[in-house]
Amino acid sequence: MTKRSAILAGFIALKFLLQYFLISPEYELHRDEYLHLDQANHLAWGYLSVPPVTSWLALIVSWLGNSALTVRFFPAFFGALTILIVWKTVEELAGNLFACVLAATGLLFSVLLRLNQLFQPNSVDVFCWTALYFVVISYINSRNNRWLYIFAVVFAFGFLNKYTVGFLLIGLLPAILLTDQRRLLANRHVYLAMLVSLLLVMPNLIWQYQHAFPVVHHMKLLAETQLVKVNRLDFFKEQLLFFIGSLFIIITGLYALLVYKPFVNYRLFFFALIFTLLAFTYFRAKGYYAIGIYPIYLAFGSVFISVSVRSVWLRIASLAIPVLLFIPLFEVAFPNKSPEEIVRHPERYKQLGLLRWEDGKEHPLPQDFADMLGWRELAAKVDSVYAHSPDPAKTLVLCDNYGQAGAINYYTRQPIRAVTFNADYINWFDLDTKYTHLIRVKNAGERSGELKETGPLFATAYAADSVRSPFARERRTTIFVFEFANVDINQRLANEVQQERW
Repeated sequence: MTKRSAILAGFIALKFLLQYFLISPEYELHRDEYLHLDQANHLAWGYLSVPPVTSWLALIVSWLGNSALTVRFFPAFFGALTILIVWKTVEELAGNLFACVLAATGLLFSVLLRLNQLFQPNSVDVFCWTALYFVVISYINSRNNRWLYIFAVVFAFGFLNKYTVGFLLIGLLPAILLTDQRRLLANRHVYLAMLVSLLLVMPNLIWQYQHAFPVVHHMKLLAETQLVKVNRLDFFKEQLLFFIGSLFIIITGLYALLVYKPFVNYRLFFFALIFTLLAFTYFRAKGYYAIGIYPIYLAFGSVFISVSVRSVWLRIASLAIPVLLFIPLFEVAFPNKSPEEIVRHPERYKQLGLLRWEDGKEHPLPQDFADMLGWRELAAKVDSVYAHSPDPAKTLVLCDNYGQAGAINYYTRQPIRAVTFNADYINWFDLDTKYTHLIRVKNAGERSGELKETGPLFATAYAADSVRSPFARERRTTIFVFEFANVDINQRLANEVQQERW
């Protein structure tokens, strides 16, 4: 193994080590992860909010035992692949070992350490953006048409993972038209590659058509409930924070694209960043949607710094800055302290506004961390209630949100398939089973009238238990039991499903 390969292997090993080290064992999986893991039990070419790639990864996780360790491996794996791609980009740009190390350091100590902790489409998304930019650079260098077909395959994979990869093309196309690379559009292989990509994503497009394009409904709902609240100025502020320690490398890379002669063929990347950010801003995208843009610019900046900075001390300083600026983030940005410790020392979290949840109130833990607690307790208590049902096979577990349903299905030791009228679960009701009993999992703030409203429909009704984990967002979520229905539960469920569907 060469020295360069050994150092690269060291970065990848450190990446995996940090991803596991930065999560305290008190924390469980995040509520969003349970939904994505449950998709493995309902394989399809599409879902309400995401395309199918996450479900394929969830299926692999289930084959490997479905442990939290395995769940966390895959986002870390795609984070490691992103480091590998950036390293190879530096080499493609004729960068030396120092440039490779600088780019890898800037990428390692960034927002990706948090992003790559969670089993969501985002880790794959960032990898795909980086890989697609690398492919463009490789094509510019070689003019080998095979890179166009590689681009088509990677783009299709990225599209089947998360639709926002389409913004990469929105930013790239006008950038190509503004530079000498516009001659690329005269190459017939570009259009053949586009056809390949279209064929690869066609199953998902057909699924969308067959289901009345739920992605349109989802985006409309997102725009009305969440994106409308996105402040465009805040979007740009967030961009500065994602790679705060390596921001100087990214800015240097943008400058180099304008003035450094060896980069003249890559100038389209300067304009691509501008057009892509403008597109995200126009659509009021959430700040983290744009994270995938930046890794490739670490490669440009690192190469330029390596040829412009000769001082050993300045080089050491450039390597130290990402690490030093990461230290304050280490203290607050990761669930690496127990809930009790955070509650005992809330000062830094409070100063940064991390204890304020989306309800506008102050809470003991950051919302993201509270979303990683209480799930195992909820599932165990539902299991206990389910086991004592008069007829478990005819008992439906109905939850208020996808986190509850997904967590119960992940941890259960009973033959439970919990559902909810929330997210993808709206399509996962088994109405072929004739239900006579109901276990109702209700959010803390919505539980008060449950016995009064639902109780008369059953011979027996009572509150069985609740989540008592003191710091969980699901604290006081209550488990209600309703037995021996005197109405047709299935018909009521069918009507509700029909109303809730787009």
